[in-house]
Amino acid sequence: MKNEDMNEQELEQLLQQQPPKPDADAKARHMAAAMAVFAAQQSTESTGEKPAEDGSAIPQTDIEEKKSNILQGFLQRLRLTRDTNHHGTKTMHTPTFEQRPFWQKPALISGIAASSLAVLAGLTFMQHLMINSDQQELAARIAEQSLNKSVPLNVQEPAKGIISEDKKILAEPAVEEVVVTGLQDSMQQAVDTKRKAEAMVDTISAEDIGQMPAAKMSAPLQRMEKSEAKVAIVAAPPMVAMNAAAPALQRAAGIEVQPQPPQEFRDRFEDFNENSVIAASENPVSTFSIDVDTASYSFVRRMLNNGQLPEKDAVRSEELINYFDYAYPVPKERKTPFATYTSVMDSPWKAGNKLIHIGIQGYQLAASEIPQSNLVFLLDVSGSMDEPSKLPLVKQSMSLLLDTLKPDDTISIVVYAGAAGTVLEPTKAKEKNKILAALNNLQAGGSTAGAEGIALAYQLAEANFNSKGVNRIILATDGDFNVGQTGDEQLQDFVERKRDKGIYLSVLGFGQGNYQDEMMQTLAQNGNGTAAYIDTLSEAQKVLVTEATSNLFPIAKDVKIQVEFNPNTVKEYRLIGYETRALNREDFSNDKVDAGEIGAGQRVTAIYEITPVGAGSGLLEESRYQKENKPDTGKNSEYAFLRLRYKLPSETKSNLIETPIATAGKVKINAEYQQEVNFSIAVAGFAQLLKGSNYAGDFTYDKVIELAQANKGKDEFGYRTEFVQMVRKAKIAKEM
Repeated sequence: MKNEDMNEQELEQLLQQQPPKPDADAKARHMAAAMAVFAAQQSTESTGEKPAEDGSAIPQTDIEEKKSNILQGFLQRLRLTRDTNHHGTKTMHTPTFEQRPFWQKPALISGIAASSLAVLAGLTFMQHLMINSDQQELAARIAEQSLNKSVPLNVQEPAKGIISEDKKILAEPAVEEVVVTGLQDSMQQAVDTKRKAEAMVDTISAEDIGQMPAAKMSAPLQRMEKSEAKVAIVAAPPMVAMNAAAPALQRAAGIEVQPQPPQEFRDRFEDFNENSVIAASENPVSTFSIDVDTASYSFVRRMLNNGQLPEKDAVRSEELINYFDYAYPVPKERKTPFATYTSVMDSPWKAGNKLIHIGIQGYQLAASEIPQSNLVFLLDVSGSMDEPSKLPLVKQSMSLLLDTLKPDDTISIVVYAGAAGTVLEPTKAKEKNKILAALNNLQAGGSTAGAEGIALAYQLAEANFNSKGVNRIILATDGDFNVGQTGDEQLQDFVERKRDKGIYLSVLGFGQGNYQDEMMQTLAQNGNGTAAYIDTLSEAQKVLVTEATSNLFPIAKDVKIQVEFNPNTVKEYRLIGYETRALNREDFSNDKVDAGEIGAGQRVTAIYEITPVGAGSGLLEESRYQKENKPDTGKNSEYAFLRLRYKLPSETKSNLIETPIATAGKVKINAEYQQEVNFSIAVAGFAQLLKGSNYAGDFTYDKVIELAQANKGKDEFGYRTEFVQMVRKAKIAKEM
């Protein structure tokens, strides 16, 4: 009984023993020795036949047998003994085999090690046979493409998720892996691999790595377990893939890893020149399409909040001016959906000049007049949206919009990354939990097949078309389309065709760094929609809740403005903003020419700077050879004549509104309206300063602040107070 107790105690003590800690240096020495023997033996042979000493060829079977012996010798050197710190130096003795812990059973450990290495060596050999040629070809073509961009890579886009028959995304995108192992079928091949890796790392581009598909890899590679020598290149944004893959590739090749340079911003805006001064006697007519977009203002605000001045093309003066809700009197009937107001005041930045202010107020729909909505949320879930200011903010923004809809309104959700899919079939807005669940399950990853997503969204909108309601697609994206139909003109043609069928497209921009504003402006302008930029949740509240009626429900389309200046009273004129909305004179009366849309309750402001006749010298010199022949118009009490042309949403023939613009002092306006005019002029001056305008005169940021502070009015939501703070930030950024 005592012996049994002793045996149990001894066994318990043995079981409580901890495995000895391996000696890393000893292991490294043994591994190096094994590799050296392996390399020495292998270097005497090639992959083909080699003459023997007597000149005869060595049979291939002997070569393979010798390789097997070499491998067995290599594995033998790696087998563990009882003492893991001293391989092969101690024999096995008491306690008995059954009493020993598992780490003290060398035969078991040795078998596991040998089996694991044999499997790994087999997979490596299969890798060499099955994909070595493909990898060499791919590396060569990547290098050639870096020198000659005309050589296309013959690769396939990896799948970005599992989509069921009803087009719902069921699973996240699979991770495609490229495994780089340190064990090759020979040490000589390892040397060759190093040379190829050096060349490949030097020439490979981020986009090439991001596009490597599973189709170009062998099945064994795709199934291999994780190891210290592997590099995983996932279906993610190209720059992310490059950052993850390049250092590991360099380390595998024995190349010193260089720090990655910071990613450059590549925000893209349409390049345009500021409107110039025009002589009224030579060209008295100015024509343009209205613009109620506000994207430029929000983007400028984001840049200034980051302590940076925006690039000049990002500043569209009309979008800064029209960002604010001015208290213009509202029209009383829907049949004539606009009321126009004009006023004249002295220019605050050039003495002697005047500013003609034009205010247009749209009809506000009553709650009973708001039609049903068939909305399709088209959401970009590509890898470029994987930032806190992008997809997470998109989800929050769409959730806010749900609260403004009627219970019977219809919501569908289409997403796109490397491919497009429907994640929510048409669902009534009253099923809010179902809609929110679909939104919250979205995750970002993959490339950006935006054109495919747009096409699918239009298909869904057409299938659920409401002839008595509003049919609109709301696209939320950073505009970075890089797969499929990506040209602005191609997408513009497609959107125009769908617009004529009664399906409109509005765009919400998100993010910074690869923000493609030009693409989104193209889509919104040709889709009879608006373009807004969402930089904060507060901006989402403004666009999708406070101004939801204005942005969703149109009261007029193809709205154009034309101003004819009187040469008897106006020497020169200049339109502030609207450079990207300019129209030809003949376009005004041509109902085939598209123009902007105005939603319920929206307002439009336009400001002209004029040099009156007799007010001193303007910017344009008198002609030496051509004398001005001013016609006697008999209208010396008018500076100009305003024409407004529009179509009702369901009509194809335009209507015309005309209003004369009286000279200064002829029209009296009340103090409240004058306050609105003054604030809009402060914003116009600020926009000119940001752009570095040649016409801002002696206007300064301090004068902008002074004029805006004196005319903030009620400022219910604090937007005008925020504007003053923006001006201060711009002043600081300029001085830095």
